[in-house]
Amino acid sequence: MKVFVTGASGHLGSAVVPELVAAGHSVVGLARSGKAAESVQALGAAVRRGGLDDLDVLSATAAEADAVIHLAFRHDLMQVGDLAAAAEADLSAVRAMAEPLVGTGKSLVGTSGTAMLAHMGVRGRAGTEGDVGDGGYRIDTENEIIALGEQGVRSSVVRLPPSVHSDLDRHGFVPALIGFARDNGFAGYLADGTNRWPAVHTRDAARLYRLAVESAPAGTRLHAVGDEGVEFRDIAAAIGRGLDIPTRRVAPDDASARFGFLAAFVPVDNPTSAARTEQLLQWQPEHPGLIADIDAGHYFR
Repeated sequence: MKVFVTGASGHLGSAVVPELVAAGHSVVGLARSGKAAESVQALGAAVRRGGLDDLDVLSATAAEADAVIHLAFRHDLMQVGDLAAAAEADLSAVRAMAEPLVGTGKSLVGTSGTAMLAHMGVRGRAGTEGDVGDGGYRIDTENEIIALGEQGVRSSVVRLPPSVHSDLDRHGFVPALIGFARDNGFAGYLADGTNRWPAVHTRDAARLYRLAVESAPAGTRLHAVGDEGVEFRDIAAAIGRGLDIPTRRVAPDDASARFGFLAAFVPVDNPTSAARTEQLLQWQPEHPGLIADIDAGHYFR
């Protein structure tokens, strides 16, 4: 297949593109800058210049492809707290790419997050692929992609956990937490730190995206989850070990000062199951879990 990938030069894209190429697919990667274009080419993909705001480029490139994998997101807007603008840009991009796919039977794989499950009110159990929200931040885009399954698009959504980790991770939540810990002089957690974050290795997630674009049924939600739930205090302890600094509880009213844009995410309790995904696509995580990956040391070099 000819697969159009947004976010091709990013953290996930740098694993998804080689995964697709190794499986015999040809890839066209969206690149916003010259540096991004060089990275995409180095991964073995052709380049289409543009960004998420270039809706005509997105639509035309999707029309030329056999399938689309949408990885890009306006993280710059998220990090300055403009979640509404980031979500709106994402929804507009999806609509532009989806329009030429309607009625074709082609595949569109979108990206969402497991953290939304906590905001949907999932409590006391692991969230599943069957948990669905009526609307909200990123939920609107997820639901719109799933609805395309009724419009002749083989649509699916991969929900990513807060931590997608590996040696490819330069700007995700783990590097951010390490940066905050360096600035604070300690690795922090909130309350008793027993809230749980799911996690997945970047390369395991990349394999799931390939399987999704190849064979996920229309209207499918998938969970890219290796660790079902790692207690946040254990994440903090691993960061403390890596930096050789203490681990310490942070008071709730000090969260914004200590965790910056991640203050709202740090206390989330988000255990998440991938059992249905594993069974449906015969996908099994093979790479190290989050704590082992932090302890490997590459995040601190």
